Amino acid sequence: MATTLVSSAGGMLAMLNESHLSLKLHALSNLNNLVDSFWPEISTSVPLIESLYEDEEFDQHQRQLAALLVSKVFYYLGELNDSLSYALGAGPLFDVSEDSDYVHTLLAKAIDEYASLKSKAAESSDESINVDPRLEAIVERLLDKCIVDGKYQQAMGTAIECRRLDKLEEAITKSDNVQGTLSYCIHVSHSFVNLREYRQEVLRLLVKVFQKLSSPDYLSICQCLMFLDEPEGVASILEKLLRSENKDDALLALQIAFDLVENEHQAFLLNVRDRLALPKSQPSESAQPKPSDEGATQNAGASGPDDVQMTDGDSAAASASVVNLPEDPIEKMYAERLTKLKGILSGETSIQLTLQFLYSHNKSDLLILKTIKQSVEMRNSVCHSATIYANAIMHAGTTVDTFLRENLDWLSRATNWAKFSATAGLGVIHRGHLQQGRSLMAPYLPQGGTGGGGSPYSEGGALYALGLIHANHGEGIKQFLRDSLRSTTVEVIQHGACLGLGLASLGTADEDIYEEIKNVLYTDSAVAGEAAGISMGLLMVGTGSDKANEMLTYAHETQHEKIIRGLALGIALTVYGREEEADTLIEQMTRDQDPILRYGGMYALALAYRGTANNKAIRQLLHFAVSDVSDDVRRTAVLALGFVLYSDPEQTPRIVSLLSESYNPHVRYGAALAVGISCAGTGLSEAISLLEPLTSDVVDFVRQGALIAMAMVMVQISEASDSRVGTFRRQLEKIILDKHEDTMSKMGAILASGILDAGGRNVTIRLLSKTKHDKITAVVGLAVFSQFWYWYPLIYFISLAFSPTALIGLNSDLKSPKFEFLSHAKPRLFEYPKPTTVPTTTSTVKLPTAVLSTSAKAKARANKKAEEQKANAEISSGPDSTSSAGKGKSSGEKDGEAMQVDSPTEKKSEPEPSFEILTNPARVVPAQEKFIKFLQDSRYVPVKLAPSGFVLLKDLRPTEPEVLAITDTPASTTSTAAGSGQGLQSSSSAMAVDEEPQPPQPFEYSS
Repeated sequence: MATTLVSSAGGMLAMLNESHLSLKLHALSNLNNLVDSFWPEISTSVPLIESLYEDEEFDQHQRQLAALLVSKVFYYLGELNDSLSYALGAGPLFDVSEDSDYVHTLLAKAIDEYASLKSKAAESSDESINVDPRLEAIVERLLDKCIVDGKYQQAMGTAIECRRLDKLEEAITKSDNVQGTLSYCIHVSHSFVNLREYRQEVLRLLVKVFQKLSSPDYLSICQCLMFLDEPEGVASILEKLLRSENKDDALLALQIAFDLVENEHQAFLLNVRDRLALPKSQPSESAQPKPSDEGATQNAGASGPDDVQMTDGDSAAASASVVNLPEDPIEKMYAERLTKLKGILSGETSIQLTLQFLYSHNKSDLLILKTIKQSVEMRNSVCHSATIYANAIMHAGTTVDTFLRENLDWLSRATNWAKFSATAGLGVIHRGHLQQGRSLMAPYLPQGGTGGGGSPYSEGGALYALGLIHANHGEGIKQFLRDSLRSTTVEVIQHGACLGLGLASLGTADEDIYEEIKNVLYTDSAVAGEAAGISMGLLMVGTGSDKANEMLTYAHETQHEKIIRGLALGIALTVYGREEEADTLIEQMTRDQDPILRYGGMYALALAYRGTANNKAIRQLLHFAVSDVSDDVRRTAVLALGFVLYSDPEQTPRIVSLLSESYNPHVRYGAALAVGISCAGTGLSEAISLLEPLTSDVVDFVRQGALIAMAMVMVQISEASDSRVGTFRRQLEKIILDKHEDTMSKMGAILASGILDAGGRNVTIRLLSKTKHDKITAVVGLAVFSQFWYWYPLIYFISLAFSPTALIGLNSDLKSPKFEFLSHAKPRLFEYPKPTTVPTTTSTVKLPTAVLSTSAKAKARANKKAEEQKANAEISSGPDSTSSAGKGKSSGEKDGEAMQVDSPTEKKSEPEPSFEILTNPARVVPAQEKFIKFLQDSRYVPVKLAPSGFVLLKDLRPTEPEVLAITDTPASTTSTAAGSGQGLQSSSSAMAVDEEPQPPQPFEYSS
């Protein structure tokens, strides 16, 4: 009651001067209760209270009480450092569980202080940096309280920040959902731990905790081991699962292999493959019981209703490819499974399945290309080449080269480097055609040692194409490319061979190949040297080796800008993902006098800190973006932000929004591509809003960059989910058909058309795998692609970033069984764009004359004609569309927008379904993944719930006969037919299903 009437703390303060200890204690405890209201008055007596705290006569409790009071006063005065040091003196009286602003603020301060001290001690490995034990006690009390209260995520975040791995382990093991906690922990360590070494320590701890679980989550363990670059651990887990008698474990091993392949770390995968033990050819008594023991422990981990034992005849297909099958049934089973696993790890299985999918689901619209071709003036070689690039990108990986074959004479007008590009485009179209790559390109490849009779440009292009076909999987083609490189002195052929070799041996760090490419570099030929510099980088991706210094030295010696630029990018590629390890090299490059090397320094920053959203890297890039004297460096600094931020795409538009309004067109261009790179395939609304004004910028190359970036952001986004997609498609068409448009922006529009419909409308651009590991090939592909500013043939590198939007369910034989699953969203949100139709296209080709030069009468006639044709088209397209024709277009719309059939409005006359049933294998776009559900009573259950990608299926009714999906028809012919283009011709049945025109007879094209 007394406290409610108190109007001043003066009486209590006076008591502090009393000689009696109990009076002082009484005063202190009361002041502690009054401090929130009377701190201004109490603050005048702080020295007196401090002296009580230091008074030896007081017992410990009383001194701590004095310390707590002083701490609170300093808190109110805003002196947080002093407040914290007295709170430490208050010992247990500072109650971490008290729910007040004072406690929350000081705890945050204590954690920051403690974390920074621990970090400093770890980074400088300086033993002299001591942490106050009282501070440590407070942090420990807080962590213990979080764990006791069940706030495990809070405890884990704090423990990671404070480098208390012991507490982290305690929080994980005590949590009620260990699996969930672990995955949260993996997410935190990737997103918030800036130092690479410390992140690896955290992941090592997680692997240790994972392995102690009764049913270990091997999928997550293997992902962690991949981050840690420990192939031995992955190989031993895979071997253990393969030897298990439980069929589900073998499926899990195959699923892990597919998940690892998705991260595209070729050198690591080959390492794992080579470490897998071979089956014992003789039955050994001691080895027999072991797998069943392991099987027993594994069964606990294998979730699933069927514990069906493996039968000998489980995979006849695989056994055919094993030469010496062991007699011991367990070893025989292991041998069969091992063959499948090695096929997956080498990447061949996933490439083959992707090829089948892209071929059978190809929905590319040749009429769009036809329109582009008709509107491009032959004199304009830039647009002519751009059309060839667009065609290659549009058909990337589909093996459909119909457009090229139908336009051979048009194609043959390409000369010099355009011919190089046209030939290389075949590599993009047939990407992944590992078996036939060589025979497909045979007509163009150098014949024998003499250089053959062909054009060196198409020979160089063919070697580059082979690299694109075998990108990241070059085991079978490396030797041929090396021989080709060795046997020529023509710089154009050397250029193609270097690029091809770099692609085929991406990241393998093969010393012999490095030496050969170096020899080409040392010839000091500008054209070959540029490719050699990039190629060295591709070969040494992420090795952070001393080779970078060798390359830097040569860059200082040579006089050729092209070579310096190739080397600058090559050096940047070598430090890929090295984070703080690369800082010295980055410092060296960014301080160089040569702007081209500073430009390389921007790429080095971008790739070393790729996807980390590291503040230091972002600060450095922003600094160069606004302060460097060279436009090239400024442009690249902004563009590089896209690479640093792709793991957090929402941030990018916000960070570059001011730069996108810069007075400097180079900076605006960089801002556009930064958004394109980091938001690729997301359809992010903020990204589109930022790019829209840039697509009508006053400077032609800024428009070009914005159009390309917009296509990257919108790839696989349907008009129904964002109406701006339709607007953008019409804008592209208008730019392409406009005779008065600048060449640069026209080229951008043509490339954007290709990217928008990339890979037969079945691929997106993805820089992160589903497990949040960066896809090395994709990031490297986009980095080199962004170099097209200087060298157009590098545009093809964008195909490395393409990732099929598919869910491909596989059984234990790695075949696709027919089964259905649910997409719980309106079908129109994710459907393919409607194909353009011939009548409307012809009217749009005439569009420029109507719009630009004729009188109002001619315009009215053209409008009338277009409307009639549109009505006819809608009548022919089905009964339900006519009723909505009136709603489809507003009367004010130009007929030039008619080429895009209005998809969102057509189905309004009947009630729209709220879901659709998809059949394996199916196209599942990224935005659709959250709506994918597996049916309750389905015969197949996924080993791991995944909304897309390769999913291994457990068969719940193994006795029933399996029906396989139809895609196998084209696949068998595609994979067996030899010779140029035969695979395409012999499987026209699939074309008919997809309403594609049948390709003509095979041909041999020699210029």
